[in-house]
Amino acid sequence: MTRVLLVDDDIELAGMLADYLTQEGFSVTTVHDGETGVAEALSGQYLIAVLDVMMPRLNGIEVLRRIRAKSTVPVLMLTARGDDTDRIVGLELGADDYVPKPCTPRELTARIRAILRRMQAPEPSSTTSDPLVAGPLSIRPEQRRAEWDGQPLELTSTEFNLLEVLARHAGRPVSKAILSEQGLGRPLTRFDRSIDVHLSSIRQKLGVMSDGRSYIQTVYRQGYQFLLEH
Repeated sequence: MTRVLLVDDDIELAGMLADYLTQEGFSVTTVHDGETGVAEALSGQYLIAVLDVMMPRLNGIEVLRRIRAKSTVPVLMLTARGDDTDRIVGLELGADDYVPKPCTPRELTARIRAILRRMQAPEPSSTTSDPLVAGPLSIRPEQRRAEWDGQPLELTSTEFNLLEVLARHAGRPVSKAILSEQGLGRPLTRFDRSIDVHLSSIRQKLGVMSDGRSYIQTVYRQGYQFLLEH
C-alpha cells in the first residue's frame, strides 16, 4: 500500500481526510504537530507527505524547510484559500504542489495520485536505457535521475517532471497548459503561479549559459523553452 503522511493540527479534519484516503487504498499516518511531522517525513517510510501550513508553534513552512534540507520526498501543501504568500513561499522552498483549504477529500486524493503517478511512471519512450540528453542535461526518467555537466542534479519530484518535459521539447516552446498536464499531472488553472515558481527554482540550479542567459527562457504568449547552446 502507498504510505501517506498527513500533518495537520486539526484532528477532526485530519481524521476525515485519513478515513477517505484509507478507503481509496492508501495507508495513512496522521500527526498533529510540526516537530513530529518533520521526524516522520524524514523516516523514509512515506511516498508523500501532506502538510498543513497553518499550525501552531512550528508551522508548515518551517516544517517544509526542515524536510527539504534533508529529503526530496514529495510534499503537498494545504494552504488557506487566497493566501498566495504562503503558497508561493512553499513552492519556492520545494513543495511539489498545493491544495487550497477547505478542500474535499476527493480533490486531495486526486492531487496526491497526480503527484505519485508522475513520480513513479516513466513516459512510454523512457523504457530505453539511453538517457534523454539536452545540452549539459542528462535525464534517465526510468530511474528518476538527472545530471548536469556530469554531476547529480538535486530536484524535487515536480521539478524533475517539468525539466523532463522541457528537455523532450528542447529548442521549442512548451505551453504552460502542457507543462501543467504533463509536469504537475493536472489541468492549468487561472492565476496559478506554480509552474513559474518551480521553473524559477530550476533556473537557479542550472545556472546560466556562456552568454549569461538562463537555460530556461520565457517565450511571450507561448510558454517556456529549454535553450540549447550553439
